[in-house]
Amino acid sequence: MYHSGNHLLDPNVILARAHLEVGMRIADFGCGRTGHIVFPAAAFLKPSGVVYAVDIMKDVLEEVRKRSALEGLANIHTVWADVERVGMTAIPPRTLDIVFLINLLIHSKARGDMLREAARLLKDKGRLAIVEWTEARPPLVLRDSTLVNFTDIVGWGEESGFVVQDDFTAGKYHRGLILYKHD
Repeated sequence: MYHSGNHLLDPNVILARAHLEVGMRIADFGCGRTGHIVFPAAAFLKPSGVVYAVDIMKDVLEEVRKRSALEGLANIHTVWADVERVGMTAIPPRTLDIVFLINLLIHSKARGDMLREAARLLKDKGRLAIVEWTEARPPLVLRDSTLVNFTDIVGWGEESGFVVQDDFTAGKYHRGLILYKHD
């Protein structure tokens, strides 16, 4: 049995806010061992859609690979990559409909590079779904200095050809942004 983590963050809410549609090609950067976004998305998208589970940790990808085989989800493809290095994710540029960054930016000192890598992979009219912890986070989870500044993310988006399509509460401790690419 796999732990879903849904008590803090419901992936179905995020998928709905990102306007996931059958047949899409998506990526979850920093997918994590549980594949919190990967597995619900793959089940929704099958058989014609593709989910790229992207992570820097090979053992995490092996867990995702094993679970996808167990659950019969052949539309999940694991990709080993450092998404903080622009141009290094082995997914063809401009081929994705949505890139998800869920609780990932908070762990990075190279947030701009991570956002640029996501933008590089998105099609025109693609979406970037970002969900991060807010100031209301549970005690002892994070220090204030590591929280993501959503104003900075919106500013980056505007400079990079994105508009804010949605800004939402993604649970008790999270905020979400859907940025729409309109090159």
